[in-house]
Amino acid sequence: MAYEIGKLNHESLLRPIATAEDALARLDERVARSEVGPGFAERAVFFESVSSMWVAGELVHVEDLVLHDAQMDIRAPSHELVIAHRIVRARRRVSRNDPGWAVSRSGIMALAGIADGNAVDVAETERGGEGADQAPDEDVDPSAELAEIDEILDRTKWLVDGGSPGEQRASGPEVSVGELLIRDPDWNETERIAEWLELVKHVESLPASLAAALLWDAWEHLEPLQRQHWLGQVLVSDFLRSRGKVRSHLLAYSVGLREIPRDRRRALDRSTRLIAYLDALGAAAGAGMKHIDQLTLAKRQLERRVVGKRSTSSLPVAIDLILSRPIVSAPMIAKTAKVTPRGALNLIGELGVREITGRGRFRAWGIL
Repeated sequence: MAYEIGKLNHESLLRPIATAEDALARLDERVARSEVGPGFAERAVFFESVSSMWVAGELVHVEDLVLHDAQMDIRAPSHELVIAHRIVRARRRVSRNDPGWAVSRSGIMALAGIADGNAVDVAETERGGEGADQAPDEDVDPSAELAEIDEILDRTKWLVDGGSPGEQRASGPEVSVGELLIRDPDWNETERIAEWLELVKHVESLPASLAAALLWDAWEHLEPLQRQHWLGQVLVSDFLRSRGKVRSHLLAYSVGLREIPRDRRRALDRSTRLIAYLDALGAAAGAGMKHIDQLTLAKRQLERRVVGKRSTSSLPVAIDLILSRPIVSAPMIAKTAKVTPRGALNLIGELGVREITGRGRFRAWGIL
């Protein structure tokens, strides 16, 4: 199961590497200097999540994901939608932390939800909340008392089920049949993650784009996580941020992978796969450049509607929301701008944003 870098075919990789490096550098500079950069980064989270699910063979509508993120679902969320929203939250969590946090052991363990005594989430520890000003009570350790209570309850259940007080119970955790259908007990996630992290150290001397392609290929080969394979794309994006190739935002890598045919992404020859992954980096950067141009033009057109309005107008708030979300609904605008639903419809009418759904029961507008 070990992944060996081995000898790379540099002759066939040089041109894709140069193209990907140039495209990523242009995108990073454009986002950092653009007036719609923050809105582009917010929208990229949703498009990346939907594309990641598409690459995995699942279909999630971006409008359902946006409404679910705003807690304004129009229908019961599906299992795929819940997973897509986990990708959204994971990318936001990575963006809040320092570059390279996600490709560390503590970062991967925190994102995957695996218990690790050394894992510390910087963003979570620094953020205050209710009771944040209270010092922790170091003298009280409830773990021992809770363990004793669990042992008493377990012994009581054994006796109720017909077990003899003197009979010895089987030691070790029991694994149900349902658990075996969901998880492989022989799948050592910790060991596979450690192997992938060792590869991160080995590719430090390579160009950032080639290193990212190798890390994604290794993630596909090792499959460190059984049920969170989508996390690899988030890690690759954070790796590019840690190398300084894309500092302004997390690259929407899955948007580029979606443009690459499956037979190239799943080719038996590794050089073919690496070229496909490098082309995906360039495709993601190209799609980002087009999206920024589109948002810049839309922002200028929308700002013309604000000319001559009073200073307390809610139109600027509505414009910022429209530029940061693929779609918006009247309740979303009403909640953000703190106006009534009727007032939100009036704002949409003044801005002249294109309606997407065209239905009377549920209406949504946006820039796609």
